[in-house]
Amino acid sequence: MNVKSVLGVFLACLFVVSETFAAQKQDADTVNTVKNMKLVDRFLNYVKQDTQSDENSKTIPSSAKQMTFLEKLRDELIALGLDDVELDEKGNLFATLPSNVDYEVPVIGFISHVDTSPEFTGANVQPRIEENYPGGDIVLDAMEGIVLSPNEFPELLSYIGQDIVVTNGHTLLGTDDKAGIAEIVDAMAYLLSHPEIKHGKIRVGFNPDEEIATGAKHFDVKRFGADWAYTVDGGGLGGLEYETFNAAAAKITVHGRNVHPGSAKGRMINSLYIASELASMCPREETPEYTSGYQGFYHLTSWEGQVEETVVRYIIRDHDRTLFEQRKKTVEGWVQTLNDKYGEGTLSLDLYDQYYNMREMIEPVMYIVDLASEAMKQLGIEPIVRPVRGGTDGSQFSYMGLPCPNIFQGGSNLHGRYEYVPIPSMECASRVIVKIIELTTDRSNLNGQKEVK
Repeated sequence: MNVKSVLGVFLACLFVVSETFAAQKQDADTVNTVKNMKLVDRFLNYVKQDTQSDENSKTIPSSAKQMTFLEKLRDELIALGLDDVELDEKGNLFATLPSNVDYEVPVIGFISHVDTSPEFTGANVQPRIEENYPGGDIVLDAMEGIVLSPNEFPELLSYIGQDIVVTNGHTLLGTDDKAGIAEIVDAMAYLLSHPEIKHGKIRVGFNPDEEIATGAKHFDVKRFGADWAYTVDGGGLGGLEYETFNAAAAKITVHGRNVHPGSAKGRMINSLYIASELASMCPREETPEYTSGYQGFYHLTSWEGQVEETVVRYIIRDHDRTLFEQRKKTVEGWVQTLNDKYGEGTLSLDLYDQYYNMREMIEPVMYIVDLASEAMKQLGIEPIVRPVRGGTDGSQFSYMGLPCPNIFQGGSNLHGRYEYVPIPSMECASRVIVKIIELTTDRSNLNGQKEVK
């Protein structure tokens, strides 16, 4: 080999080494960025990624953009240093923080969902921080007069002096449940950087399609492998929930007949009018805008149609299982009454259960609720225990064998343009996660067994 050839080989090798070193440095920089990222920065990064679920989709996850986000989150968990990071084809992302003690501690899970509500757009979210909120109105879009006002949302005044993340008034923010994701990841990063804090094995999970109540059924509870878990999916500071609605959905299709209006007498069947008659059968005092606390409701969520066919969708909710079953029979009665009037088959009903009140599954293990309550109290946070006027994936997980109460993520006015979250509330949620882990570990050590009651 001549001198020129040797020089060429040498330069080629030098180039490869240089490229490898640059790639390793880039990887190291990425890892350092992930490990040192602040909670609010994680959150702002997450909400800018559209993950809206699609209730009309037949795929799992219901939207491809959820899987795109999950793949990025998977890479982040790997860079963070968690073990057993795996993402399955159904969009369930699991990871492990290994135990750092030599005694047995219950395996605790923390879970959040990645999708945002179909009720309001999650595309092109442009969050901003209202620093040191002074009180009064927060202008979201001055040109269009979109204002977040304590006159309409008086609880906003509870956060005077705090930094608050808001929208630009044209999208939801995505606090539900991007805040929960950020808080779980932040808590894991904190524990990884503070090995002096003793803990057992911790499992974290992120899943799709909570907002349309279809994702949880594909969550492999056995593979997740926790003794119990918490969804970080509540609302404002201090929220602690172990009661949810029993929930069902109804799709009612009204079949009409369209003919020319000039010769319609005795021939036309206008499905829109029949659908209006159906809607009038629902007692207005039993709709969401007139109910609170433990009161159930019927909620008309969508209406699409023309003369030939109209599709009306309701959701049905009640904390009490007996009243819940009665409500479903009431909806069946509306449909039957109109079929008797207009002819059998004029209306068709697709009625199905979505989830059940998890209280029945949680009450035998109430110490896991007490544990979360104690964690909040030790941090100076007053626990607010109340029924969820909605549901969480924890409802389905609890009936699948994974008891799973719900703790706050800090957000308010979820699912709409006026959504906001105070940054201190998010920081408190992260600290509550760490404190639950600490208390479980301490009590297991004192008892010398896998028991925290």
